[in-house]
Amino acid sequence: MYQAIVFLPLLGFLIAGLFGRQLGARPSELVTTSLLFIAAALAWSTFISVGYNHAPLNVPVLANWMTSGTLKVDWALRVDTLTSVMLVVVTSVSALVHLYSIGYMHEDPARPRFFAYLSLFTFTMLMLVTSDNLVQMFFGWEGVGLASYLLIGFWYQKPSANAAAMKAFVVNRVGDFGFALGIFMIFSLTGSVTLDQIFAAAPGLAGKPIHAFGLEMDALTLTCLLLFMGAMGKSAQFLLHTWLPDAMEGPTPVSALIHAATMVTAGIFMVARLSPIFEYAPAALTVVTIVGAITAFFAATVGLVQNDIKRVIAYSTCSQLGYMFVALGVGGYSLAIFHLFTHAFFKALLFLGAGSVIHAMHHEQDMRNMGGLRKDIPFTFWMMTIGTLALTGFPFTAGYYSKDAIIEAAYAAGTHSAAGTFGFFMTLIAAGLTSFYSWRLVFMTFFGERAHAHHGHDAHAHDDHGHGHDHKPHESPLVMLIPLAVLSVGALFAGIAFSGHFIGHEYDAFWRGAIFTGKDNHILHAMHEVPASAQYGATVMMILGFVGALYVYVIAPGTAQRIAGANPMLYKFLLNKWYFDELYDFLFVRPSMWIGRLFWKWGDGRIIDGLGPDGISARVIDVTNRVVKLQTGYVYHYAFAMLIGVAAIITWYLVGGVH
Repeated sequence: MYQAIVFLPLLGFLIAGLFGRQLGARPSELVTTSLLFIAAALAWSTFISVGYNHAPLNVPVLANWMTSGTLKVDWALRVDTLTSVMLVVVTSVSALVHLYSIGYMHEDPARPRFFAYLSLFTFTMLMLVTSDNLVQMFFGWEGVGLASYLLIGFWYQKPSANAAAMKAFVVNRVGDFGFALGIFMIFSLTGSVTLDQIFAAAPGLAGKPIHAFGLEMDALTLTCLLLFMGAMGKSAQFLLHTWLPDAMEGPTPVSALIHAATMVTAGIFMVARLSPIFEYAPAALTVVTIVGAITAFFAATVGLVQNDIKRVIAYSTCSQLGYMFVALGVGGYSLAIFHLFTHAFFKALLFLGAGSVIHAMHHEQDMRNMGGLRKDIPFTFWMMTIGTLALTGFPFTAGYYSKDAIIEAAYAAGTHSAAGTFGFFMTLIAAGLTSFYSWRLVFMTFFGERAHAHHGHDAHAHDDHGHGHDHKPHESPLVMLIPLAVLSVGALFAGIAFSGHFIGHEYDAFWRGAIFTGKDNHILHAMHEVPASAQYGATVMMILGFVGALYVYVIAPGTAQRIAGANPMLYKFLLNKWYFDELYDFLFVRPSMWIGRLFWKWGDGRIIDGLGPDGISARVIDVTNRVVKLQTGYVYHYAFAMLIGVAAIITWYLVGGVH
């Protein structure tokens, strides 16, 4: 059964990818979508049998991948509770995205290729979450990066899509370099890349020094920081986040898949999977907390002023990933996975809802050109409202149980850690900002009056298929609305249904060692004993954000423009995303281009080619051009040359040839 979950998406990829043109678009859609729904059904069955019925840890070895000296890498599927949770998230969201794409992409001529890429994306993510060793995890890790490159740049006719795909690929390589070094470090320290052997060796490595970069450092701290560097790239954390908003250039279903179930959750999963190592590296966990807290705050501030509906939700994802890393950093690994689980439902719901809005508006994405849509697309409006309630942490929705718990855990950690206190305040402020920009999206899109279409320079006025938008908005087809309805159930009830098992009194029976916590880690117990101010702080911030957005965008429209006009520097700073793209362009892109041109024009062109092949061939051509001038075609020239030759031979014979 486990093999079927992993390889059914691969089968769909091969069928649609190799035979899509012969089969046609509709059969390709149906085959890939059907296989994903079968995989999702099997994943839920696995989740119940492993998490609830306590099936034993299963690691079927499919094949020996490579053996080189002491390095032995098997292709094996590790199926424990953590894996089963990720299988449910990946396959469920992916299946619904496949179904949704049948409606959303119905006008696209390259549908077989699109569905093949979606299935490949799902397969590589499943390879990652079922890995029993770090080499297999790295294979899935890089495969997800490749698939994201293909999907973000799916409309390769658009220069902006190509640029966004390249950006995602290159920025992720920066993080992946750190991840690869971390794997090398683990192998050098433990002599293995297999998870069980690494976990067994981890306690003995605690406090062990290592000489690196000319310094004596704690071996596990350095290793965990390198591994976390990989997580920062894949999960778009502060400094390596710049690729994530640009990934919106891909079709909207791709955005949902990248941001909800695959790719960005890989970093969270990796840190949680390697919790037996991170638990013995408290300094590294402090860095994880601080980076996560900064990301949660930073992304929330940028989301306040974005006008592209998909970019607002993209920065929301970035911010929520920050929350998950704060949870990991304070030792609440199951908390992070719980938020990953609930977030998948409401974030996929918001992205697919945004796709329904874009579809209704004939591929308009600028929220300033929307308004009053709740009358035209009421079902989409209610689905987006449910997603927003869950995201902002409205009581008893999914986000309320997972996000608020992270804020409480950060407060509890703050009693003995400055990083925990920092994480608490940053996540608390981010909760208010999240509520504000989430309701801003709802109010700008569904309330008020629709403005006459005017395309802002910073908005993607043309999306996906480049169609006009002069028609009356219309509700999406049923094939797009069914996934919204299913996801809304998860957004409403996933928290209350699963909190007891993920972070509550049934924690031990549910996880059964799939997540490791040290004997001094009591964060799940401590978070229940925080004062009421910390418990209800997130709810208060959520209410303040809602009231603020209601006043600015509904009660007193035009207030936002006045605030922006009164603070032009701050507005431009946020609108330009803290100028990170410009900074990186100045520090890295331009110098790299300059060095590249230098080596190309001078190093390769003038020195290597100039003195080498091109220089030699040029000299040969010069000589032959001179020699060819002797070939005049006149007989008397040739006769004259022959006479000179005869005279030269006779002279040599008379002068030099006789001794």
